[in-house]
Amino acid sequence: MSYPITSDEGGIKIIPELMEQEKMYYCLHNGKVLLVFKDSQQFLNCYEIEEKEIVENVKTCKSPDEIEKTIENYLTKQNIKH
Repeated sequence: MSYPITSDEGGIKIIPELMEQEKMYYCLHNGKVLLVFKDSQQFLNCYEIEEKEIVENVKTCKSPDEIEKTIENYLTKQNIKH
């Protein structure tokens, strides 16, 4: 299956039909990390992260699992409940 989110100079493209429900997808665009997921009611939820530390760490990640761990580690380090 193709990854449902892509980014280019024109912006991001999301193909909801390729997304599994309640699964987080990631994309880097314009110095930001975009988090997108489709909920159980088929609504798309999008979040934008600009925190430089997270963005720089995500740039070195090789898989969505690594991105998720990077975000989890940041939340733990900052003592942010999620």
